[in-house]
Parts: sequence; C-alpha cells; structure tokens
Amino acid sequence: MSVALQPVLLVEDDAEIRTAMRCLLELDGYPVVTASNGAQALDQLRAGLRPGLILLDLMTPVMDGFQFRREQMEDATLAAIPVAVYSGHYDPKASAARLGAAAYFEKPVEIETLLSVVATYCLKRS
Repeated sequence: MSVALQPVLLVEDDAEIRTAMRCLLELDGYPVVTASNGAQALDQLRAGLRPGLILLDLMTPVMDGFQFRREQMEDATLAAIPVAVYSGHYDPKASAARLGAAAYFEKPVEIETLLSVVATYCLKRS
C-alpha cells in the first residue's frame, strides 16, 4: 500500500503566518500552495488545482473567507473540496457551521490539531 499526500491550499494574508504554516506542513511532507486572499485562491482552483483541503483564514483583503466560500460552493467543480476555517477575529466554530466547513481552528492554531485535520483530508492510501 502506498500513501500519497494531496496538496493543501493555504489562504492566509499575513506573510509570517503563511510562511510558518507552509513550512510546518511541508516538514510533515505535504505539498502546499498558498494564496494571500480568497480571489487568488479561486484563481488557482479555477486553473485546475485540486487540493485535499483548503485552510481558509476568514479575514483576508480583496476577498474574505466568507465570500470565497460562497463562490466556491456556487461552482460545482469546486464545491466538494473540504475547507477548514480559522480566524482570530470571528468565532470560527460558529462560522464553520454557517459555511459548511469540514473543520475549524482558533488563532493561534495548535500544531497538533492542524496536522491531524490536514492528515484526515490529505492522506490518501492506495
């Protein structure tokens, strides 16, 4: 049996947090694609990126996580991609329920929780 790691799409506007989360996930073996806002993330998805999970900060400039999720859900080719939301401002638990997200985190994100959720959606055994 082989194990394939699906990519993670990380949508985070804070460059330091984005770099830290990307490095953490890459050290655990996950390919990571980043976007600094929802519009960039949608562009990447519409260009063919199919991550195992989208890690979505709810507060980003240009297009926030709420608008991103609305547009993602309206696109039949993207709607099934699971999303884990997180925020230091909004209540991520309530937002996750409202947005139909697969998981949620509080900021600062706990490393063990993050890696556990990513493994759930990005580890594919064949």
